[in-house]
Amino acid sequence: MLSNAPITPVLPATDIARAKKFYTEILGLKESATQMSSDTVLFECGKGSKLFIYQRPPAPSQHTLASFEVEDLEAEMAELRSRGLVFEEYDMPGLKTVNGIAEMGEEKAAWFKDSEGNILALDQKVT
Repeated sequence: MLSNAPITPVLPATDIARAKKFYTEILGLKESATQMSSDTVLFECGKGSKLFIYQRPPAPSQHTLASFEVEDLEAEMAELRSRGLVFEEYDMPGLKTVNGIAEMGEEKAAWFKDSEGNILALDQKVT
């Protein structure tokens, strides 16, 4: 049953105003008209998906919490870099980035941190 259910990533933010600014101004996401409280924000994303941010004390993670599927990774990265976004560089067994991009078989990906330190990714299927 869940295989057909939409899913909404839920990310923590220590400063909801700062997070809202990052997601709207840097990533270009649109706030949903549906908002639950002053310490949360819901964003509309592609194909009816959503991203929910809620305020809470720091909750650091060292792994990817959400990934945006894109059609042209390099173009998306260039646009985001023009807005000041910095992509992570990794060099570890099984994962090495070059200019922010890791190639992994039929996929390539790039990672960045949001204003709250959450690790997010862009990924593109390579055909």
